[in-house]
Amino acid sequence: TCVLKDGTQTITGNIPMSAFKFTGLGAGSAAGDSLRYEQRYTNPLTLGTAQASTSGVAIDFTGIPSGTKRITVMFVAVSTNGTSAFLVQLGDAGGPETSAYLSTAQEGTTVGGSTAGFLVTQASVASSAYNGAVTLSLENSSAFTWVSTGNIGVVSASVHVSNGSKSLSAELTQVRITTVNGSDTFDAGAINISYE
Repeated sequence: TCVLKDGTQTITGNIPMSAFKFTGLGAGSAAGDSLRYEQRYTNPLTLGTAQASTSGVAIDFTGIPSGTKRITVMFVAVSTNGTSAFLVQLGDAGGPETSAYLSTAQEGTTVGGSTAGFLVTQASVASSAYNGAVTLSLENSSAFTWVSTGNIGVVSASVHVSNGSKSLSAELTQVRITTVNGSDTFDAGAINISYE
């Protein structure tokens, strides 16, 4: 009917705490351990700094921390001066990788593919404002393999769905948003990322 402080006894039933607390608890470090208050789940999502997509041929987000497992790339009224499809490229410390992607995007019945990056759109219309998001998820941490899924479109005009996979040469540290031809210039909108 008592519990010795030296831990030599096993609890055999639930213990009603009558609104009292456990204090001085060690930090949980393995499955089945209790958690201290400061270890409770908090939203691990980090929001990047939005970048205006009003100039240039590429928008880069660098400094993505080690251990990141999910990245969301968000497009708000983004447009370019051309018709080349939007593309997301992943990179490690060596810079963005531009080959060996397995990527597809579809608008209606029209389908396109790319090995140079994750397609975001099947094509684009100059000066049309695209809104939506692409989610990048780490599938295999030892092979640095990522998968993508996206949904982006122009209000009342088009919807593009996309997917793909890519194994990097090292751990991801950066994401680039550009176009397939690499020369169309961004001319409106904003792009941001969040990661966890």
